[in-house]
Amino acid sequence: MTRSKTEPSGGTRGEPLRQRVIDAAENLLREGRAEFSMRDLAAEAGVSFATPFNQFGSKAAIMHALSARRIDTMEERFAAAPPLADAAARVLRATDTAAAVMLEEPEVNRAVMGWIGTAGPSPGQVRARSTGLWTLALGAGEGLAPARREQALGCLPGQLAFAFRGVLSFWTAGELPDDALTQSAREIAKTLLLGFTDRPLP
Repeated sequence: MTRSKTEPSGGTRGEPLRQRVIDAAENLLREGRAEFSMRDLAAEAGVSFATPFNQFGSKAAIMHALSARRIDTMEERFAAAPPLADAAARVLRATDTAAAVMLEEPEVNRAVMGWIGTAGPSPGQVRARSTGLWTLALGAGEGLAPARREQALGCLPGQLAFAFRGVLSFWTAGELPDDALTQSAREIAKTLLLGFTDRPLP
């Protein structure tokens, strides 16, 4: 149910406008309306037609914000898990966590993924946000080969971000079934880690 457009800009629950627009976009995706217009979005959010444009500039930018929300969830769940002393084990846990978040609402997340390759009025932050997740997982690189640890910390976060995005692209296109997403993501993460650890990987 949409809110009245005469409602104060903060909303009945004190929601900032940007949050209301993002929530409304997510609701429309859950209803299977991935092709929603900005007019549909404004009505769902209970704001004026101009508000989504004023807050984001484009539908692509809104989808980028939804992707960032998912990465936030991945980071929060990873940080809340019991600590692991080994960097490679943490990367694999982060991989499992990220895949699990995507699989919670596959159709919604496929719709989001289908949009984040679309240019908005300004460059998105998905790559940087995703790289941050893998930087968090690697930590100080405990357990990686000492001679290659500095190199690993410099290049692995970005490479893991590229790799996970690649797996998601095939999943989004329907070429990778839901039940293969986690294992596929783990295998490519392990392949990248093999160059920087002398230990067997789980």
